[in-house]
Amino acid sequence: MSRIRIIILAKEPLPGLAKTRLIPALGKKDAAQLADRLLQHTKTQALAANLGPVELCVTPDKNADYWQPWHKTPRLELTQQTEGNLGMRLAEAAKKGLSYGCPVMLIGTDCPLLDAAYLQTMAEQLTHYDACICPVNDGGYSLLGLKQFNPSLFNSIPWSTNKVAALTTERLRQLNWQYYESKPLWDIDEPQDLPLLKNFPELLQA
Repeated sequence: MSRIRIIILAKEPLPGLAKTRLIPALGKKDAAQLADRLLQHTKTQALAANLGPVELCVTPDKNADYWQPWHKTPRLELTQQTEGNLGMRLAEAAKKGLSYGCPVMLIGTDCPLLDAAYLQTMAEQLTHYDACICPVNDGGYSLLGLKQFNPSLFNSIPWSTNKVAALTTERLRQLNWQYYESKPLWDIDEPQDLPLLKNFPELLQA
């Protein structure tokens, strides 16, 4: 399998900044702590997949104290997210990542089911297709793999709605790209999603 660059887009887990839709259920502090555990889990699985470079593309400031230990993590590169909406930030991360000469897989930190084995499976599919996508049950996606860049995949997408994955696959078809779409997974965005963590005790609050 050829090398694939995994790009994790992550927000510093600050109270009041991270997992804001979970604050009504958990409070600011516990929502931020869950965001931290989800981020740690995602990083561990991305490195364990051993597919190639792992980039952690962060906001709001990669030089913040929280990120300092991460700078010392072997095989992990910290970069700064660009300004703008989610589409602009995803587009810039994808474009820059592809400039290194290998395919990229863009992932967030909200889907615990994207473990090392699942990432390897999606990477294997990407070797046979122009793109791959892993939708989630709320209509978004947890992973987008690309071999080349096209801005239409990120422009004028109604982010944080149930139309994101469907519109993205429609754009892939308009480009005449062959793509692989996995079965939908679940992610942790809303209070009603929290019971899904029962099989991930390491992510539950001690």
